[in-house]
Amino acid sequence: MKYDLDVAAVARLIGNPARATMLDLLLDGRAHSAGELAREARVAPSTASSHLADLADGALITAERVGRQQLYRIADPRVARAMEALAILAPARQVHSLRQAIGDGQLRSGRTCYDHLAGQLGVALADALVAERILRPRDGGFAITHYGENRLAALGVDIAGARTRRRGYALACLDWSERRPHLAGALGAALCDRLLSLEWIRRRPGNRGVVVTNEGRRHLREDLGVDLHEDAVP
Repeated sequence: MKYDLDVAAVARLIGNPARATMLDLLLDGRAHSAGELAREARVAPSTASSHLADLADGALITAERVGRQQLYRIADPRVARAMEALAILAPARQVHSLRQAIGDGQLRSGRTCYDHLAGQLGVALADALVAERILRPRDGGFAITHYGENRLAALGVDIAGARTRRRGYALACLDWSERRPHLAGALGAALCDRLLSLEWIRRRPGNRGVVVTNEGRRHLREDLGVDLHEDAVP
């Protein structure tokens, strides 16, 4: 470990329950207002503002003003990967309500991890891309094959745009619920964007879960070899 890095400072920021809840909501990749984040964390608006200022000072989130409203986003994909890694180590929370149980099941089935897909859907997609020779495992991550580039480009995935982004291209992100890797990085984000635009998947209201449409289930199987069980990713 590099002892000149203040790991404890980041741990203190993420370790507060209210701040951790806010970061979890922001993992849907969208911008949220302070009011939305306060309601999700169940804290007063003034308390939420203080927490958000701390997260911004720690470079975990960014703030942008849209009209009269201040909106917040995850600052960097690395924050999402850190949250996913911590979730693997975290003990399960006790379920106190049907709503909580349903929400947990939805996130396990399929969700966004910042800007890419995770959960059963994300892992099944990564497995299929390897089985179809679109990707191949490499050095703890993935490499796209020439054949794979052509196949994804034929579906309208912005391969060229993904390659120009200043971030890892085809990364493996260890999934907290499946304990296996899903596809992250610029390619994972481009693929997620395309599946959303095709309406093969849709965002769930109220959390960062995603649902596979009937058309999407068919196309994922026929075009990418993703075989989803009927009781998975509803």
